[in-house]
Amino acid sequence: MNKIFKSFRLLPVLLLGITAAQAQDDVLPTPPNKGKMYITGGTIHVGNGQVIENGTIEVDNGKIVRVGTDVTASAGAKVIDAKGKQIYPGLILSVTDLGLKEIGSGVRGSNDFQELGDLNPSIRSIVAYNTDSKIIGTLRANGILLAGTTPEGGTISGSSTIVQLDAWNWEDAAYKMDNAIHVNMPSFLARPRRFGGGGGGRFGGQAPPDPTKEALAKIEEIKTFFREAKAYNAETTHKEVNLKFEAVKGLFTKQQKLFVHGDQVKQMLIAIDFAKEFGFDVTIVGGSESWLIANLLKQNNISVILQQLHALPTTEDDDVDQPFKTPEVLQKAGVLFALNDNHEESRYRNLSFNAGTAVAYGLTKEQALEAITLNAAKICGIDDRTGSLEAGKDANIVISGGDILDMRTSLIEHCFIQGREVSLENKQTQLYHRYMTKYNLK
Repeated sequence: MNKIFKSFRLLPVLLLGITAAQAQDDVLPTPPNKGKMYITGGTIHVGNGQVIENGTIEVDNGKIVRVGTDVTASAGAKVIDAKGKQIYPGLILSVTDLGLKEIGSGVRGSNDFQELGDLNPSIRSIVAYNTDSKIIGTLRANGILLAGTTPEGGTISGSSTIVQLDAWNWEDAAYKMDNAIHVNMPSFLARPRRFGGGGGGRFGGQAPPDPTKEALAKIEEIKTFFREAKAYNAETTHKEVNLKFEAVKGLFTKQQKLFVHGDQVKQMLIAIDFAKEFGFDVTIVGGSESWLIANLLKQNNISVILQQLHALPTTEDDDVDQPFKTPEVLQKAGVLFALNDNHEESRYRNLSFNAGTAVAYGLTKEQALEAITLNAAKICGIDDRTGSLEAGKDANIVISGGDILDMRTSLIEHCFIQGREVSLENKQTQLYHRYMTKYNLK
């Protein structure tokens, strides 16, 4: 994953046939915030379940200093009047190919999310992260300020990095470098061959494979890799450096987390086994069947990132609305979980509305907010810096004209990343203004 997007910035313009080639190039990252700023009069949703009516947030040099009803703005400081508005922590997209994939199908030159090979722990997504992606602006306009840019493919895909979404380059964007190693769990379900000739029924004339046998063989291969990595990293000196073993050293020291991608119960049971054998801090990514073993996940301190609520259930026997109900099951069991959005067509902007669906199926609004802010920060290992509006944390703040979880009333008016007010302009807003002007609709 070493190639960088050359001639990338003009590609979407050429494809769309738009003559205004500078469409988003004039949206620049905001310089660092200096001095004090106050956001006053709004309803503050702290992110930890607490709500403060008519509160004030004091920000100094990009950090939150005080939050409450007894905070008074100092003379000469910048003051933002948020009376009648809702104030939230910046939303976090925990796992995504943002900045690695621009146009999903048919345009390989805009994509750099997958590497050749099967075991690639040394691949680092951050070096391919493209801060000029046209999608980033649309996420900011929906209150998403942080994202975990993640490699895909193979069995061990590599490491993800948390990025903040207002940066000149990947070095500026990096918020927490290499926070997690990603493993794709093999499936225990038989998948019939859908294409390719040969006839002979579902498997093209060949004997149907044994999915359990194949999956267990792959799992043993993964375990062998981690056992060898453990032995390697236990040595004080090495005759030769093994980059793959070096890349997972943080798993054994708890400086990194192991994100295991899988939806099936058997896959999650194997993930629990990884945590027991190697002492890894494990998070399930996907977890559509996690509701079936919620208590077991809680007992083993396994967290979950639910990838997509607006989806069909995993099996035919599940309730059709089971994905909507799963967050409440995990909440009641005490499982640490986050909500995510990996929908290719909407390109992840509906994260808050996924959380809103969970409210309709049992979560309170503050619990749902926590699932896309503080819980996500805890799982990603950044809760000491962000995820809630508390003193000492970065001023990653969203001001909305209405309920951010409700697509009917959500209207993002201001966003701050580390105290910097970032632009909400993006490709879509600029096209809106373009054609409103063209047809005299203003």
